[in-house]
Amino acid sequence: MPTRTDLPELDDLLPTVDVVDVKTARGPVSLREFTAGALGHAPLWVKALFGVRMVVALVLRLETTGVPDSFRLRPETVSFTPGDRASFFTVVRGEEDHYLLLKISDNHLIGWLAIITDNEQPASFKVVTLVKYLRPAGRVYYNLIRPFHHLVLRSMCRAGEKSVAGR
Repeated sequence: MPTRTDLPELDDLLPTVDVVDVKTARGPVSLREFTAGALGHAPLWVKALFGVRMVVALVLRLETTGVPDSFRLRPETVSFTPGDRASFFTVVRGEEDHYLLLKISDNHLIGWLAIITDNEQPASFKVVTLVKYLRPAGRVYYNLIRPFHHLVLRSMCRAGEKSVAGR
C-alpha cells in the first residue's frame, strides 16, 4: 500500500488499510450540503441492498449494524465533532469547509468514509472509502458487496452534488 498520496488528510490511515476507493464529484454545494445530501440519500433500492446485506452478514456469522435510519440529514445538523453520529457512522475528525472523516466498526472490518473538498465553487469532492479487514470474513464480505458499494457511492455522490440547503 503506497503511503504517499494526494490525500494528506488521510496519511495516518492509508498505510494501515486494505482497501482505498476514491470517487469524485462536483457541485455548487458546500461540504455540509454535500454530506447531508449523500448520507441522507436512501432510495428504496438502497434500502433493499441493506436488507440483502443483513442476510449475507447472517450467513457469514458477522456482527453488523442494522439498516441505517432513513431520516434526512440537514446541512446544519452535520457535525464535525469527534464522537458525534452522522447516519450510521461516527465522526472521527473534520475541518469545516475542508473534510469530514467518518467511521463504522463491525467485528469483521472497520470502514471509514472521508469527504474532502477543495472549497471552490463549484466545489470538487473526493469521496474516499477505506477498509481495514479485522479477520478473513471481512475480506470475503467486502468482496461480495464491492460491486454494490460502487453503485451506492455513485448514487450518494449524485445526491450530494444536487443537495441544496432548504431542500
